[in-house]
Amino acid sequence: MMQLLTLLGALGMFLYGMNLMSAGLQKAAGSKMRSFLTAMTSNPFKGVMTGLGITSVIQSSSATTVMTVGFVNAGLLTLSQAVGVIIGANIGTTVTAWLVAWLGFKADISLFAVPLMAVGFILSLSKQDKRRHISELIVGFSLLFLGLSLMKESVPDLKETPEVLAFIQDWTSYGFGSVLIFLVFGTVLTLVLQSSSATMALTLIMVNMGWIPFEMGAAMVLGENIGTTITANIAAAVGNANARRAALAHTLFNLFGVCWALAFFRPFLALVGTVITWFGLPNPIDIVHSADVAMTADEGIATLYGISMLHTLFNLFNTFILIWFVNVIVKIVTRVIKDKKGTEEDSVKLKFIDAGPLSTAELAIGQARNEVIHFAEISRRGIGFIRRAVEAKNDKEFEDARQKLVKYEEIADRMEYEIAQFLNALPEDSISEDTRTETKRMYKIIGELESLGDSGESISRILARRNSHNKTFTLEQKSKLEVMLTAVDKAYGVMIDNLKAEEYTTMALRMATDCEIEINELRNNIREEEILKIETDGTNYQSSVYYLDTVSEIERMGDFIINITQALGK
Repeated sequence: MMQLLTLLGALGMFLYGMNLMSAGLQKAAGSKMRSFLTAMTSNPFKGVMTGLGITSVIQSSSATTVMTVGFVNAGLLTLSQAVGVIIGANIGTTVTAWLVAWLGFKADISLFAVPLMAVGFILSLSKQDKRRHISELIVGFSLLFLGLSLMKESVPDLKETPEVLAFIQDWTSYGFGSVLIFLVFGTVLTLVLQSSSATMALTLIMVNMGWIPFEMGAAMVLGENIGTTITANIAAAVGNANARRAALAHTLFNLFGVCWALAFFRPFLALVGTVITWFGLPNPIDIVHSADVAMTADEGIATLYGISMLHTLFNLFNTFILIWFVNVIVKIVTRVIKDKKGTEEDSVKLKFIDAGPLSTAELAIGQARNEVIHFAEISRRGIGFIRRAVEAKNDKEFEDARQKLVKYEEIADRMEYEIAQFLNALPEDSISEDTRTETKRMYKIIGELESLGDSGESISRILARRNSHNKTFTLEQKSKLEVMLTAVDKAYGVMIDNLKAEEYTTMALRMATDCEIEINELRNNIREEEILKIETDGTNYQSSVYYLDTVSEIERMGDFIINITQALGK
């Protein structure tokens, strides 16, 4: 029982170390990876290299795939681009197997893991963000290999439990049926652990300890490639059609690979064995499977390298076959998952963070930023509805415009809440200080955008009260309101451009300030002129009150807009 608990604890340490190492890398280079991914072209080969590079760095194909699905959901990547990135991620994940096989077994890296943790602790005390992120990377790396070392030490000795050995050997005696059994086992284990790297580590241990022969280890690797697709499908379940298509493309890619690998299982293993012999090592297929007789050093290395090589060749061959059929894959998944007919309601929903990859928090912040821009663009539509309400020639036209302003105020409330909820879900310990500061800016910005929705609804109430008292605005008053609304719309455009800009500049602030000054001057001039008219002719006093209230509320919109640009510089 203690051996089992130790094994589970060691597995937890391995997974935690991998997550910590990945988080440190993301925080150290998150913004660069975001730019790298979003700069992708439609060239599938570049997509493959991007997926390979990012996965090699963050050591998680699931993280890369989920992130890619999120970017497709956000419209930052096309489906064709995403397929290329996902294919590359499958190749990139093989780096983990080689690291574990080379450092975790051939060299006893655990001897250096504890001293490395001391280095990581010292760096964690630094006031510089980058050093603290590197400390997470080092500590995560150390825990990963400490966990692996403990897993190797805590696996039961099958010589002392011959009944367990006999049970396992029974499952390996059904010929090709055993291959299918271990393929399913690898799939289920990956689904449970939600990490193909952890399953790969366990597979390497089982083969190295002589529990299962090389062929069964190879079958488990094939199963792991199926199991790893589930994470992306879970993330895409709440996304749009293209996000679900990207996840399905990942599944089709791996299923196709497993099918041809099973069809040519023996020749494929023979090829892997031949490649391993080129390194001057024994052919892993020829190594006798026995838990009673320990493998020689060369035999142990040959089996480890054989499993890692099979994983690499599987993904390389699969890529070389399917890279030419990316457009075909896109057509298949598009036909399987059809588009829903769009409505106005769809255009005012969140579209960037529905499938937000919280497992890659440092990368997910880019999607939140784009959602804020989307929120601002939706908010800008309110200017048009205010115009329609002011210019309405009858009760029906006014009521239609008023209902729109009420609806968009509710939309603003919902979007503010949902974006804030997404930002709240980002783990504080998984984002850099710069990203944390940016998150605080976003809270301020979405609050101001929600206030803009309130202003539109307030103007609709002012106009409704005016109508209830059978009052109207003169053509001159309507003309001046149109001038103010045009100035606010211009300020909206400048504000949205500033939100989209890569860097905050003094020029951006100056342009936004000029718009605010223009709106304030218009408000002041209108107020002075209207008060003068009231003093000389008070017959339309009540209409003038509603008119000035409308002017004041429009000016308030200008205040909210300038607050957003100012928040960008804090």
